[in-house]
Amino acid sequence: MTDTPPRRFGLFAVTAAVFALVGAGGGWWYANQRPAEPAVGDAQLEASLASAGISGKERAAIEGLVRNYILEHPEILPEAMEGLQAREAEARIAPMRGALETPFPGAVLGNPNGNVTLVEFTDFACGYCRQSVKALETLVAKNPDLRVVVRELPIIAPESAPAARMALAAAAQGKYPAYHKAMFEGARPSDASIAAAAGVAGLDLAVANAFAARPDVEDELKRNLEMARQLGINGTPAWIIGGRIVHGAVPPEELQSAIDQARKG
Repeated sequence: MTDTPPRRFGLFAVTAAVFALVGAGGGWWYANQRPAEPAVGDAQLEASLASAGISGKERAAIEGLVRNYILEHPEILPEAMEGLQAREAEARIAPMRGALETPFPGAVLGNPNGNVTLVEFTDFACGYCRQSVKALETLVAKNPDLRVVVRELPIIAPESAPAARMALAAAAQGKYPAYHKAMFEGARPSDASIAAAAGVAGLDLAVANAFAARPDVEDELKRNLEMARQLGINGTPAWIIGGRIVHGAVPPEELQSAIDQARKG
């Protein structure tokens, strides 16, 4: 009688079965609706399982166990999808990190030389962005090493764009934080509120208006829009910290947790 090495149905086999059942669409039902002929991914999976010494019959048994487990514990599906989304977000951020974390000169809150960078996509016409100002101020006060790169994303109202252009003009005069604060403390964007915020911030209005009309200012807004598109961001506020994307006006504790994680990384 020939000895055969023991077969291990460990993490690899179970993971393969889970992906076979769950699939890219988020559920075993979707996987079972595919055409009967094997896809390229199935062929690769079969080859990987065969190289691990797992037969088709054994694979079927494992898949049956995993399927039953998922049916009995459906709460794992949102957890799995959350993990998948997190990995996808990290993959999208990685090649863009340098550009994301390089601000338009002067468009920074917190410590300009901080070693932990939080990126915010914001719109002055966004009520949720307005709600997030206090939370952001709390984070800046609590984290002296925090550098907040603000990316103007004027997508909500026609008046958002001139407010964003004036913000970049304020950045050029070294007065971005004051203008940012004044805009969110004042009325919704309009010619009057933009001029009022510029006055509160102490801008040279003639110089600022000329700067706001420059092509490189428009290029910056287009660049921010393209970054948002690549990251799957379609609303404000949105936050990038480390490899994470956080959407919406979230509690400061959630952002603090992400900041702490990024600091460790």
